[in-house]
Order: sequence, then structure tokens, then C-alpha cells
Amino acid sequence: MNHSASLTAPTRRTGRIVLVGLGILGVAIAAFVVRQSLVTLAPSSSSVGFGQGNGKQSALNEDEGAIPAGRAVSVFDDEVPGVGRLDPDLLDALRRAAKHAEADGIRLRVNSGWRSPEYQQRLLQDAVAKYGSQEEAARWVATADTSAHVSGKAVDIGPPAAAAWLSENGAAYGLCQIYANESWHYELRPEAATDGCPPMYADPTEDPRMQR
Repeated sequence: MNHSASLTAPTRRTGRIVLVGLGILGVAIAAFVVRQSLVTLAPSSSSVGFGQGNGKQSALNEDEGAIPAGRAVSVFDDEVPGVGRLDPDLLDALRRAAKHAEADGIRLRVNSGWRSPEYQQRLLQDAVAKYGSQEEAARWVATADTSAHVSGKAVDIGPPAAAAWLSENGAAYGLCQIYANESWHYELRPEAATDGCPPMYADPTEDPRMQR
């Protein structure tokens, strides 16, 4: 038997095992690095992403008025600032309406309520990026100085069935759709309970309050 050959075979096998082991280790290290990179880039669970269709997301937390993602927020959820910081008279009307809507099998959900000025400004910037101009963006998003959301006097209601119910029944509670292009946007008009809701503006650019 060739003694050198008997030594070479185990040595080669050992070399292959070492190389395979190093390869596996390298793959594991690469996978770990990629995973950590993804974790670092992922948005914080304490914030909610908002955007107006420009592919970007602005991280906003509940203290700025963001509605928690994935949660059906009702008009009774005082602990959510977007609800709890609404004008008390508006909130009272919404709650009275919500109880009657519930009897009809409809649940009113708050998609947006009170907003901080910073939140409103960010939404406006996103709208300008989406629509291409300040003028077009103004048809959908008001400035922080003029927005009824910032003053706590406006609420966006969903889902569509709830907004439709409020459109038909809201006047009895003083709740009126203000803009024809925003079926979800409601404000308090107490006189509507007896006189009906006033005619709607086509969009916010027709509203005299937005001309400040």
C-alpha cells in the first residue's frame, strides 16, 4: 500500500469539509447582514405612514393626529387624539348620529379627525407632489392656517356606506358634507337640524374660509 496516498485522501476530504463549512458560514453571515438592513429600514411600529400617492411616506404618530394603522377607530375612542381633540360639539353630534347609525347596521369610523398643523402641512406638501401644483392640491388639502381639521371642526368618515348614511341622515344632527368632491368630509352646522344642510362647495377652493 502507498503510504503517501493513504495520507493524501483524508487530507483532501478534510480540505473539502473546511471549504464547505466556510461557505455555509459565509451564507449565514450574508443573510444576517441583509436581515439587519431590512430591520433598520423598516418603519417604526409606533408611527403611521401617510402619503398622497407620490410614493413617499411621512412618519406621523398619534399625537399629531394620525389614526392608528389597521385599527377601526370610532367616534367614541377618546384616547386617540385625532378623536379626543375634536371640537366637543362636533363630537357630541357624531356620537348621537353613530348610535342611530348602529341601529341601522352602520358603523361610523373616523379616518381622520383633529390634525396638528405639522400633520396638515405635510399632507399639503404630499398633495402638491401628487397633483403637480399648489393650485390643484388646494382642491383637496387646505393649509394649516385654514384647515377645519386643525381647529378640530372637521372629520373624515368611512367606510363609504357610513359616509352615505351620514349624507342621508346627518342633517338631523347638524352634520353636513361641505365639499362635493369629498363625500367623507363632515362639519357641524347646527342650523341644519331645522333648515337642512347648506349647498355644498364644489371643492375647498370655493370656500371663503380658504381664502385667508
